Amino acid sequence: MLTNKPFALFWTSICLAALSLPAAAQTQPPVAESSALKIYRATAAKINDLVHTKLDVSFDYKKRYLYGKEWVTLKPHMYPTDTLRLDAKGMDIKTIAIVNGTKNIPLKFTYQDSLSLNIHLDRVYQNNEKYTVYIAYTAKPDDLKVKGSAAINDAKGLYFINPDSTVKDKPVQIWTQGETESSSAWFPTIDKPNQKTTDEIYMTVPAKYTTLSNGKLVSQKSNGNGTRTDYWKMDLPHSPYLFMMAVGNFKIYKDKWRDKEVNYYLEPKYAPYAKTIFGYTPEVMEFYSKTLGVDYPWNKYAQIVVRDYVSGAMENTTATLHGDYVQGTAREFQDRYYNISQGESTVVHELFHQWFGDYVTAESWSNLTVNESFADFSETLWAEHKYGKDEGDAHINSDRKAYFNSADASSKDLVRFHYNDKEDMFDVVTYQKGGSILYMLRNFLGNDAFYKGLNIYLKNNAFKNGEAQQLRLALEEASGKDLNWFFNQWYYNAGHPELNITYNWDAATKTQSIYLQQNQAGNAFVLPMAIDIYSGGKKERHMVWMRDKTDTLTFKLAAKPDLVNVDGDKMLLAKKTDVKMGAEFLFQYNNAPLYLDRAEALTWATAQRSDNTEARKIILAALKDKYYGIRMDAIRALKLNNDDVRNAAQPVLINLVQTDKNNLVKAAAINALAGLKASGNTTLFKQALNSQSYAVQASALNALNQLDPASGLALAKSLEKDSDGQLAQSILNIYATSGGDAEWPYVNRKFDEADVQAKFSVMRSYVAYVGRLQKSEYAQQGIEQIKTVGTRYKQYGVAPALVNFLQTIKDQRAKLNDTASVNAADNAIKQMQ
Repeated sequence: MLTNKPFALFWTSICLAALSLPAAAQTQPPVAESSALKIYRATAAKINDLVHTKLDVSFDYKKRYLYGKEWVTLKPHMYPTDTLRLDAKGMDIKTIAIVNGTKNIPLKFTYQDSLSLNIHLDRVYQNNEKYTVYIAYTAKPDDLKVKGSAAINDAKGLYFINPDSTVKDKPVQIWTQGETESSSAWFPTIDKPNQKTTDEIYMTVPAKYTTLSNGKLVSQKSNGNGTRTDYWKMDLPHSPYLFMMAVGNFKIYKDKWRDKEVNYYLEPKYAPYAKTIFGYTPEVMEFYSKTLGVDYPWNKYAQIVVRDYVSGAMENTTATLHGDYVQGTAREFQDRYYNISQGESTVVHELFHQWFGDYVTAESWSNLTVNESFADFSETLWAEHKYGKDEGDAHINSDRKAYFNSADASSKDLVRFHYNDKEDMFDVVTYQKGGSILYMLRNFLGNDAFYKGLNIYLKNNAFKNGEAQQLRLALEEASGKDLNWFFNQWYYNAGHPELNITYNWDAATKTQSIYLQQNQAGNAFVLPMAIDIYSGGKKERHMVWMRDKTDTLTFKLAAKPDLVNVDGDKMLLAKKTDVKMGAEFLFQYNNAPLYLDRAEALTWATAQRSDNTEARKIILAALKDKYYGIRMDAIRALKLNNDDVRNAAQPVLINLVQTDKNNLVKAAAINALAGLKASGNTTLFKQALNSQSYAVQASALNALNQLDPASGLALAKSLEKDSDGQLAQSILNIYATSGGDAEWPYVNRKFDEADVQAKFSVMRSYVAYVGRLQKSEYAQQGIEQIKTVGTRYKQYGVAPALVNFLQTIKDQRAKLNDTASVNAADNAIKQMQ
């Protein structure tokens, strides 16, 4: 699960920054473990083992109920037992019986807190005996009182979307979400990751709808009453949290990998773009299969996109479920690039889980790293393979930044046996730090040994469970190296090195000294690293190990080097303070080969004054960098209020607008030029309005609006008809700032359709707009939109800011004598408080 980052954390950090909340609210939302006692979390004891799960379910859309019949087959794990405990959250239990031939013999049971079924079996069973228990039940997920996490904003397991069709143009859907232990909200089971079971599911649904579940669709039977029963069968064992169902009006695009089905389930509107959205999936399956030496292990692979999903995506076995942000039209995909848009990295992340997570599953949530760190690492792996090393390095660099920027991440072990709640494990330590550690480990071992080790781990634990120690043993077997030191410091301890690097050249002795100092609290990290010395047009590499808090390296050289590049492979997960001169950073930008070499130089240059000669040279050179991300960073680093910078940069920016192959670079260049408010660029901006890129159009519209707001409003009206993506947000911003009641229907619709990031980025102007609307009905619609956002994301700390915004609207509506809107604002504030 779930994405390359816990999605709610990603969204919330952006949203809070956009709102400019007080400093206390700008940090990522605290999780429970920061303030509660953390206790030891043992791996769930195995008393009984799941063997097979058979379900027969139907749905009551009006009540939002699932009516279920279950036949669950188990056997004692080791010791004889006459009891069975099953997780079953918030259900009405009608019958529990042992299946004896054709007879069901009722069993006695207690239902503890409506969470756990304690069943007394008909006799003592030995560990070589299987038995089947029949359960008739009703699942009522909407009645559950459960909490989610930073990664998953709800945990009721089964979701009815618009079941009464009350929301116009919104599809009716049912879908499930099992991780961490929410499958037991829709069927009784031993809801632990160290259980594995085969399954079959009979789903009775309205005949007009399509279904999806794990494994193979064996049959479909028309019932003659407007319903149909679909029979899905999963022949290979997997954990209960990976069970899934989805029901709705989906169009299926049929693809193929080798001889296996690969299918994409999309809303009809997006079905024409199925290949654009998911069409690279077979290529990824082939790449991962060859890289790991283990072919994709399941009978099929399906991907489905649903509405109102509670996270980013979920790697259900053979059937990944995605939030609707991965969808898009052909025009929208013109602005989606791997390290900018979340879609493709999420797709490859979830696919890698079919090996690391589904084929071999973490035996406990403490060891979640063997699922999620690998899926996170896979995003970088695919980026390197498909788009080149710069793309991969940029991706892992964003992982490192996410980890370093998290307030309490440095205090948490990667393998965490003590925590307050299992949901706390879904954080930047498990995802981004874990992915960065694997990136480092691959470099240390070399590709061949690293992937051979992964192959051994997968094959040794196929269809079973794994943990970090088994990973270590597999990598040691492959490489012949002892890795206890690595796992002890990176997996079983917290934090990271804070490395200060300074230099001294002694001209008399022709000696280059490098002073390394680790400034973090606690023990020193053992750091193998490359030192690259550039001198006389050549690069000489030295491999060194830093084992103490301080170290001094000396090298005899023929002349003063042009550059000493510590951590030449840019692999260390360390906060580095690298004290170099401007001339050295300039040399590094122009001569060192890696993305991070150039990015480090640009970061230094960005922090300098605009009259720093070396800094200006780096920024101007970076405008033409081979990697689009650095070109965009360079554009943002420009200080165009400096005459020399502006005169040098403006022709380059114009050329980028006209010729750059990356639409986001073009858009960034337009934004920079717009800040000049120079009428001489009007023709350039008008030409950009004809682009097929929404991002370029949006930037051009904003630029023209800055030059002439009256014509900007008219241009926005002319672009309404085909406006999605960033263009819709640009129009929404202009209307929110300058529009009136006539523009409200568009604003209301696009705000409703926008993702949470876009909603928060426009929130301030949106609030001002709602406050000044003439129609009370429109103002109440705006208040309802803000209330919906506030209640949905309340747990992430956004409510106080939105309450303040609602109070502002309330005051404005009171001045307009709009009592109905004042009352609506009061009610919304109460609900959020």
